[in-house]
Amino acid sequence: MEKPQPERVKKILELLDQEYGMEYRCYLNHENAWQLLIAVILSAQCTDARVNIVTKDLFQKYDTLEKFANADQAELEKDIHSTGFFRMKAKNIISCARVLIERFNGEVPRTIEELTSLAGVGRKTANVIRGNIYHDPSIVVDTHVKRISRKLGFVQSSDPEKIEYELMEILPKDHWILYNIHIITLGRTICTARKPKCKECFLREYCPQEEILSN
Repeated sequence: MEKPQPERVKKILELLDQEYGMEYRCYLNHENAWQLLIAVILSAQCTDARVNIVTKDLFQKYDTLEKFANADQAELEKDIHSTGFFRMKAKNIISCARVLIERFNGEVPRTIEELTSLAGVGRKTANVIRGNIYHDPSIVVDTHVKRISRKLGFVQSSDPEKIEYELMEILPKDHWILYNIHIITLGRTICTARKPKCKECFLREYCPQEEILSN
């Protein structure tokens, strides 16, 4: 597969901007950086909607980073049980909170190297923090971005880290964060995984999948 033509990429981004606007939005509710970090850890293999339900009470009960650092793991597991993989998530959250206090004076670090040194934090989580908290240009590769970027012919790889770098090559930096926001919205409403609504899609004309379906 050849790299997509710059004009085609530009047109797709323009259509996404027109449809969804240019506002930065985060679908996970949070009031500060460490809350977002914990919410993203909880979001692994779980919907944002479910995480928001859980964190509504969770962030009232554990209203400081210190409370997470000193949490009883079994109790925290019960508190986050409905997000799935609760044992590993509870362990990672407690470890993460402790390291933030001990190594980073309670502040969530900014660099991808420091962020990925935290328990339960991979490149995806690190880029969510960098983009939403520090507004550093970053590309978050979640299931929607992976699936739709491949469908649009933007990337060839199926590996999230390789997809991140492939998208860096073709997307202008001012759209690195926006692209993720737009594609999540598209993936949840129109280009759904199970039954994509291709006839309703405003990107039909530019989607290779549409060309296949039309032939």
